[in-house]
Amino acid sequence: MAYIAKDYSKLIGIEGFSKQLLENHFALYQGYVANTNKLADILSQMHKEGKTGTPEYAELKRRFGWEFNGMRLHEYYFDNLGGKDPLDKNSALYQALERQFGSYQNWENDFKATGTMRGIGWTILYRDNTNGVLYNQWINEHDMGHLAGCSPILVLDVFEHAFMIDYGLKRADYINAFMRNINWKEAADRFGASLK
Repeated sequence: MAYIAKDYSKLIGIEGFSKQLLENHFALYQGYVANTNKLADILSQMHKEGKTGTPEYAELKRRFGWEFNGMRLHEYYFDNLGGKDPLDKNSALYQALERQFGSYQNWENDFKATGTMRGIGWTILYRDNTNGVLYNQWINEHDMGHLAGCSPILVLDVFEHAFMIDYGLKRADYINAFMRNINWKEAADRFGASLK
């Protein structure tokens, strides 16, 4: 089954994100989708041919995690962009952030601090599915640092391609633009799904 790149053109025009930045980012995402499909096909063929014990198979298996996570994390990121309304203070997600971090503002400060750490990667608000604890986690690269057994609730891309065209080295300004454009309904729905 082949993956199909989603159309995120509806995001063009959101405040703080130029058309050029978004179109470049969409093209990068489409490359992850294409490479995920290509690697899945190659790995399937190698399996059929009995080549699973080869170094090439092992390297492609490792690479698959990079491409797949690059695809999926971009989908989470784009899906949780494009909102205009703040998080509903009566929502289960807002209440959980208040309980866990002492206040919504404390959570936001920690999320932003995580996103401005030096390096490339992702910042993800996770919910631990075993005990409900929320974590703002730094993800180095696409395939390193994920918290096993946790659900991603909010995903922020902090690779340079996500902001440098518009913000240069001012990552904090980009993160502020991201915070103004969160689709909180998407994040709240993810949170609700993680409770089931």
